[in-house]
This record gives sequence, C-alpha cells and structure tokens, in this order.
Amino acid sequence: MIDVPALVAQAREGRPRAVARLISLVEGASPQLREVMATLAPLTGRAYVVGLTGSPGVGKSTSTSALVTAYRRQGKRVGVLAVDPSSPFSGGALLGDRVRMQEHATDPEVFIRSMATRGHLGGLAWSAPQAIRVLDAAGCDVILVETVGVGQSEVEIAAQADTTIVLLAPGMGDGIQAAKAGILEIGDVYVVNKADRDGADATARELNHMLGLGEARSAGDWRPPIVKTVAAKHEGVDEVVEALDKHYAWMSEQGELAKRRLRRAAQEIEAIALTTLRERFGSLHGDRHLDALAEKVARGELDSYAAADDLIASVTN
Repeated sequence: MIDVPALVAQAREGRPRAVARLISLVEGASPQLREVMATLAPLTGRAYVVGLTGSPGVGKSTSTSALVTAYRRQGKRVGVLAVDPSSPFSGGALLGDRVRMQEHATDPEVFIRSMATRGHLGGLAWSAPQAIRVLDAAGCDVILVETVGVGQSEVEIAAQADTTIVLLAPGMGDGIQAAKAGILEIGDVYVVNKADRDGADATARELNHMLGLGEARSAGDWRPPIVKTVAAKHEGVDEVVEALDKHYAWMSEQGELAKRRLRRAAQEIEAIALTTLRERFGSLHGDRHLDALAEKVARGELDSYAAADDLIASVTN
C-alpha cells in the first residue's frame, strides 16, 4: 500500500517523481484512487487551466513549449498534459510530446506528462480531469492541456479548461471550413500559428469573418481575439499570454470563472457516476435477472423500457 499523504506532501514540494506517481495512480485507476482524490481535494482550485486544441499540423506542441517558456519567464510553475493517441498494442501514448519539449526537461518548475487517450473520444484522456487536479495540488500556477489533434471532435477540452486556445495555420486547405462545426465554436483565444507563411493574413481575415457570422454578443461579453504567431521562433507568444491574462481577468470580473469550474466539477461527478454504473452493468452479462428480463421482452410479455427500469432499479438499490 502506498502512503498517499506522504506522496502528496512530496508532490507539494515539487518532487517530479511524486507527481508522476500520483498521475500513474490516476491513469491506472488504482484501488487507492479515492484516497488520492480525497487528499488532493482541499489543495486544488488555484491553478489556471489553459487548453490548446486544433487540427493536426498546426503546431500545438511547439506553441505549448513556447507558452511554457513565456510563463517560466514570469516565475510561474507550469504543468503540461500532452494527450497523445494510444498505441493499439500497449495502450500507451503513441507520440510522446515530451520529445518535442526537451528544452524544459531539466527545469524543476516544469512538469510534462504525456497521456494516452486509450480509446476515449473528444481529444482527451478519460483520466485528464483527475490528472489536472494532481498538477493543481502540486502547486502549478498554470496547467497547459494539449489535445490529441483529431480535428473537430476535440470540443471536450472546452469543458476541462478555464480558457481554450484554438490553433490554426495557413496553407492547410479548407481547415477553417472543416473545423467550424466543432472547434471554432469553443475558442476563447484564436491563434494563427506559422504566420510567416503565405496566407496567414487571409486565414486571420477569414477566421474573423466566420467569428462574426451570427454573432450576438451583449455589451461586456468576451470577444475572442485573433493572434498571429510563429511559435517556433517565439514570435507573438507574449501577445498570446497577454490575451490569456485579459480573458482570465474578464472571467474573474464577470463570475464566469466560477461558473466554468462549477460546470467542470458537475461533469466530472457525472462521468465518474456513469462509469461506475457502466461497470456494474458490465458485470450483469450472463446474470439470471438480466436473462429473465430478456426472455420476457423476446416473448412480448414486457417492453424494453420497463425491463430497463427494472434492471436499473436492481443495480442502484
């Protein structure tokens, strides 16, 4: 058995191995997971969570690394969760974004962790909310969550982050058209990366036009800014940080930050509850009660909704 309070205390001191061990307990759904979360709960709620999403090839990892550099210049402790596709063989992270952030590898005030989606859709790993809590409790001032890069299905990041950055790049065909049904609706800050390429201004103009279509904002509402960057050269990154600071200040003033975090907590509770119920239902395959209900439905003696209600009652009572 792991001494959870001692491990949490070590993580609070900034020991990378302790933080890594806690995230491993989360990812592996350890029997001590409940104890871990109970110990972490009073220590969370201080970190600013920023999500980065966008189609593959827009430079999410490079932009994340550049943001880490900018925040470290401000003296802030930074955590990074880089969510990668899963290997179909091992279930582990396939790309390993840490390889692309080696400049921060020796910085004790930066913790970078690659997480595998393990088949979970929406661009995030199922255990991402709990991993965010670990980094928050470990004293990170800013937590950057980089999604897997699967296109317009990545809207889930908006539910996990305080602020969501949507990255685009010029020269990627009809990237904006492909993205508009999903990720273009969730951004708080839009970044046109690789702005030294031809077409960057046109991409920014098209994006600005699309954001204005059907726009119905009241006075005082947040208007997502569009920032052009060349993340590989650290150009425009300070402007992105400035936009993030302004959005954080706006959320704090309007009460939006508290609303988003309350919504995030509710969704996390719901996800855990549904997973627990799903596990209970999974153990019912071959169960006599389930078989008896199935026989009644097959014979027309009972409708499937009534049978489902009966089954739910047997599981929850």
